[in-house]
Amino acid sequence: MTAQEAIKRNERSQNLKVFHLEDSPWYYVESEEGKICYKICYNNESDYFCNCGDFARGFQKDSTFKCKHIMAVMNSIPEGDTASVNYLQRFRPKLDDNFIKKIDEKDFVLYAGLLDVAHQKNLCLVDVELIQYPLEENKFTAICKARVETMDGKRFSDVGDANPQNCNSKVAKHLIRMASTRAKARAFRDMDNIGMTALEELGDLNEVISDNRKPLSAEKSNVRKFARPEEENSRTKKINSVKPNPSASTDPSLEKNDESGETVRTKPVEPAGKQVKSSQIPENGNGKGNGKTKSAVPMMSEAQKSALYNLSRRRGITLEDIENRSMEKYGVSIEQLTSEHAGEFIRYLQLAS
Repeated sequence: MTAQEAIKRNERSQNLKVFHLEDSPWYYVESEEGKICYKICYNNESDYFCNCGDFARGFQKDSTFKCKHIMAVMNSIPEGDTASVNYLQRFRPKLDDNFIKKIDEKDFVLYAGLLDVAHQKNLCLVDVELIQYPLEENKFTAICKARVETMDGKRFSDVGDANPQNCNSKVAKHLIRMASTRAKARAFRDMDNIGMTALEELGDLNEVISDNRKPLSAEKSNVRKFARPEEENSRTKKINSVKPNPSASTDPSLEKNDESGETVRTKPVEPAGKQVKSSQIPENGNGKGNGKTKSAVPMMSEAQKSALYNLSRRRGITLEDIENRSMEKYGVSIEQLTSEHAGEFIRYLQLAS
């Protein structure tokens, strides 16, 4: 056996699993396919035996011949200690957990993870064919067919489609590329034996959110309750009834009742929150300014709020984390953000990892 042949056999022996029969020179070595085990007797470098056909043929020509199974045993035994054996685990392709994303208690795999496993399985060919070009008559739907192949000759293929209705608005201008990615992802899933849906196959995260789950915008609301007009009138009547000099009031809606002697309003009072217009708020906030007024700072709109919570779902950021970030950046909770700060906060989350 030449030195080059010995090196090749040694490389092939590295991933073979070795089993040792305790307190004996006998070992079992699993085949590369993992279907059978070969029996080896190993005492030292000059006294060994294997029941595989390769050893039987090679030993007849060369008394120093060692098959890969014998080399696997030699590599597993620490020098000078035959009682302890290291079990060599055969390499198996595995999906890294970092490529798995959980959304609403459901697991999804990233395209990068599928590609990683495909390379572990010796991917040698990826071919994508455009079957349908996006046009107005087909509602701008692009369809691609992907074909993948491994070095051992295994082939897998599947199709993927993309149109403005099943794609995010940011990628709606790249329908062909999106259809290609989806087709490859589906082919890789078959090749990798991964049943999870690829995240790139989803058009909108709302597709996976459970119908029984309340939307995030409904969990916290910045809608404030206002008193009804009749309740406000009742409270005003009670307060004004204790004033001794109603004539001193400049409110034209107040008049004295001749029969009861109480002061009541003759005009309905506007609900709380509508009595003072934003343009009438004094600049110094105490009504004793120099007559100048300024507009109230607009609060976060419902559209901004909806965009904020939808973005948090896409990024996988919890409500508690968003609250903490809002307190760190602006010193207030989400419900108290102004319209300007809400816009800044949305852009911040879009760039956050």
